Order: sequence, then C-alpha cells, then structure tokens
Amino acid sequence: MPFWQIFHPVDAYSSEDKKKFAERIADLYTRVPRFYVVTLFEPIPPDSYFVGGLSHPKFVRVKIDQMARTVPGPVLREWWMRRVEEVVAPYVRDRGFDWEIQIAEPPRDLWTLQGVIPPPFESIAEKRWVKENKASPYTLAEKLPVNFTFAPGVAAR
Repeated sequence: MPFWQIFHPVDAYSSEDKKKFAERIADLYTRVPRFYVVTLFEPIPPDSYFVGGLSHPKFVRVKIDQMARTVPGPVLREWWMRRVEEVVAPYVRDRGFDWEIQIAEPPRDLWTLQGVIPPPFESIAEKRWVKENKASPYTLAEKLPVNFTFAPGVAAR
C-alpha cells in the first residue's frame, strides 16, 4: 500500500484541494488496487515547523511508505521520484512552498489489510481485489499468476 503523509502548514490546502491532491496521488498507482492508496494530510501549526532550527511557515514534507511494490534499481527509482515530483508540483512547488519527499519501502510481509496478507503481484487474487476494490480472503490457488496453467493431471486446491 502506498501510504502518503503530507505534513503542511495549517491553511495550505482547502478540502477541495485535498480531495484533488489525493485523487492525483491515487491516479499515479495504476498497477495496484486503488484502495491500497491512502493519503493523510497532517496540518502543522506555524510555531511547530522548523527547518535547520528556524521556523519555516512555507514548508511541506511528503513521507511515502510503499509496501505493495518496491522500485528496483537506480534508473527506475529516479524515474519514479520524477513522477512523484510531477504529481506534487501543483500543490507544492507551484504554490511557493519549499518541500521534501521521502519514500520508504517497508517489507511487504509486515503489512495486512483487514487481517489479510495482500496477495502476490499480478496474482488471480490481486486481480480480483482490483475488480472488487476491497481486500478479502483468498485461496492458495488464487496466489498464482493470472495466466498460470497447471500440468496435465494436476488440480488447483
């Protein structure tokens, strides 16, 4: 699940801004179930934001935990950071804020949704989760890739 925490000055965003910003973030993730994408706006009072020990009333920090997928290698990581920057630009750079973005990739096996460990990438279960837009239990056979075929005489369980 990509979990975005956006730490921002109290009056930085209206309710409509937050809705559109969160939709823009969710649109970035095209290969995971949409409900994986969670955005939390954290307003910070002016007397509580300090950068380099000095009060900074025009600063936004974006912290992203990406458990559903990891980005392999330096070229793809740079590409992904540029995509993230494009998504936040209208709400940060274009509004005159200073900003910082940080992505962490916690282990996938230390994450559950409604008590269920998310199914493997591109599995039958994950495709079902995308279609239903919710987490639900799945069978061992549903952990297999969508196009997987069993050898003759072998049945799914």
